[in-house]
Amino acid sequence: MKPKTIESLAKHIGVEFTDISLLRMACTHRSFLNENKGSSSEHNERLEFLGDAVLELVVTSYLFRKYPKKQEGELTAFRSSIVNTVSLTKVAEKIGLNDYMLMSKGESKDSGRARSVILANAVEAVIGAIYLDGGYNAAANFISESILNTIDIEEIVAKKTWIDAKSKFQERAQEKVSITPNYKTLKETGPDHNKVFTLGVFLGDVQVATGSGLSKQEAEQQAAEKALQVKGW
Repeated sequence: MKPKTIESLAKHIGVEFTDISLLRMACTHRSFLNENKGSSSEHNERLEFLGDAVLELVVTSYLFRKYPKKQEGELTAFRSSIVNTVSLTKVAEKIGLNDYMLMSKGESKDSGRARSVILANAVEAVIGAIYLDGGYNAAANFISESILNTIDIEEIVAKKTWIDAKSKFQERAQEKVSITPNYKTLKETGPDHNKVFTLGVFLGDVQVATGSGLSKQEAEQQAAEKALQVKGW
């Protein structure tokens, strides 16, 4: 039994819920229901889907106003650096979300990359819950306080840390061999709630490297990082 109540999470994040069950749902991972068949709860994936869209809109609007002279490509990259798994996991840690998560015993013991993805997804689900309960402004306020105000966006822009491995490999490949890399899914393993994707990155018909991750985007990034090493670029 968890020592903290879902009401204490609402208080901690500064949100007053009319329907607190939405926040409880946001903290319920699919694996918990697989292990507790009689539970009347719902898992958080629908809320995650909604919260992802709300988060993207709020961050996009923020960047659009903050950088009036930046073009679409750069703004898209800035946004990706703000709403990625690493950033959202830090938000989850900041608000202590892990203490409120309902997961299977197996998932509860995992402290690695899989847990980070679960927590990052739960942050999006929390945003979805806040949006459903209190509307756009309530969700935007939470995103501003918990995400935008905790990230040094100016440093990201100045150091160009928003240029990811996939973008770097594409730039180098076009520069060195005049080929745009392409990515193909080679394998999918594991259950739906914890699937691992293995992708290959190719220059033409030649496979340069492979990468694995809990999403295709993550696998592509890992493959691109390895490809940069293989090619010495």
